[in-house]
Amino acid sequence: MKPIHSNVTIRHGARLPHWTKETATYAVTFHLADSLPKSVADSIRFERKDIFETAARMKRPLTRREQARLQELYSTKLQSRLDEGRGKSWMREDRIARIVAEAIAFFDGDRYRLLAWCVMPNHVHAVLQPLPGHELPAILHTWKSFTAKQINRAVANNGQLCEAEYYDHLIRGERDLQSQINYVLGNPRRAGLEDWKWVGAASDLEPRASLR
Repeated sequence: MKPIHSNVTIRHGARLPHWTKETATYAVTFHLADSLPKSVADSIRFERKDIFETAARMKRPLTRREQARLQELYSTKLQSRLDEGRGKSWMREDRIARIVAEAIAFFDGDRYRLLAWCVMPNHVHAVLQPLPGHELPAILHTWKSFTAKQINRAVANNGQLCEAEYYDHLIRGERDLQSQINYVLGNPRRAGLEDWKWVGAASDLEPRASLR
């Protein structure tokens, strides 16, 4: 990992760079492997990586224009394509969505503070703050690894379930935080899902999954 500025660090994931900071809050998205056309996923990865690496190479923070472009990539290009509901969309079934929702809620208050969450048919959103001693990559790995095993077992699927990488947004201030929470809570409505119940705060759901 490379320190950049104000205790912010760039960590390189499988395909994407991620900005991390102690005590930070993040909006994160991960999705099923078949939910984005390859050309779209590759385009987003390339531009996001280029923005981060340019700032790191110049040893400076992101400019406002770069931050705006990252937000556009995250909330417009990525999210709108995910909301098209491509792929098998396993979480459209309540029994599968419940597996994911319970996994997200399981360590709330122990490893992280979960502020908002939404399990969509082919992707997942969460706004969370890792607690001391726990890092975002490990939290996401636990969620994805556990849910992939459980869902593959439930639907008799042998292939890759989740895309290897996830998308994260380091939240900057109260206005940004409220915007991200509103986005997560409003995602089902924007995607045309009526009476979608897999959305809310972690306290809305009693975790029953075992992540052993």
